[in-house]
Amino acid sequence: MGKKVLNFGSLNLDYVYQVEHFVRAGETISSTDMECFLGGKGLNQSISLARAGAEVYHAGAVGQDGKTLVHVLQENNIDATFVRTVDGPSGHAIIQVQPDGQNCIFLFSGANRKITSEQIDEVIAEFSKGDYLILQNEINDIDVIIRKAKEKGMQIVLNPSPMDEKVLAAPLELVDIFILNEVEAEALCQKAKPSQIMKSFSEKFPNADVVLTLGEKGAWYRCAKSNELLTNGIYEGKVVDTTAAGDTFTGFFISCISSGRSAQDALKIASKAANLAVSRKGAEASIPTMSEVTAVHLIAI
Repeated sequence: MGKKVLNFGSLNLDYVYQVEHFVRAGETISSTDMECFLGGKGLNQSISLARAGAEVYHAGAVGQDGKTLVHVLQENNIDATFVRTVDGPSGHAIIQVQPDGQNCIFLFSGANRKITSEQIDEVIAEFSKGDYLILQNEINDIDVIIRKAKEKGMQIVLNPSPMDEKVLAAPLELVDIFILNEVEAEALCQKAKPSQIMKSFSEKFPNADVVLTLGEKGAWYRCAKSNELLTNGIYEGKVVDTTAAGDTFTGFFISCISSGRSAQDALKIASKAANLAVSRKGAEASIPTMSEVTAVHLIAI
């Protein structure tokens, strides 16, 4: 039986626009299509964790317009007891998607920035030493949450996205696992090449495992205890929408690790899951189940 996984994260309504190219300064363009999906890095990662088989608890906040967000958590067998309803609108995102599947995202935090110290204390009190905490940077007070969770002895996983000064001010030395892409890694360690990034992380955060996602170049993993470096490539497939690829990878990787699978297996399974996600439209709607991942035969490239 795996450990409990608490995701203290965002819950968003995603408005996705299909465009010929990303809008430039001073430009007005028309979109070819618009759809509304449920998303937010927090919700996406919770659903990914759950569909990968983890026991997931989601903590966060929504506005009066957020009932659908809570409902989709419950539909995916995620405990939503720790989601609070607050005044004002829920968080939302404006997402542009190009024909090649690449996206750019504009966020409005809304309720996601209304986490209170009382809520943090109440939530962390319900978890135990060894349980996992997943954090992103779309809610407020991640520094407080990290410290409170570390006091409880929880395993802290940080996906520092979106990267800003709040991440740099957080007690990063308390993080047990970083999951991040090249842009986020460069902001933290001022290195650009994957090999340099991994070396820098081993020096700056010697007690943390690091998972570096490299898009079409696959993913790398460094174990803090053994200093072992593992890599995994990507798999062949059509790219439709990359919106939830990273969140899918994160959820499947941590689900595997928390249930006792090896890091190499976790890399392989998470990479396959992300490959399936980018072949589908939307955020939450694109995330596969573990049975889908294990059933499909994908060719490494």
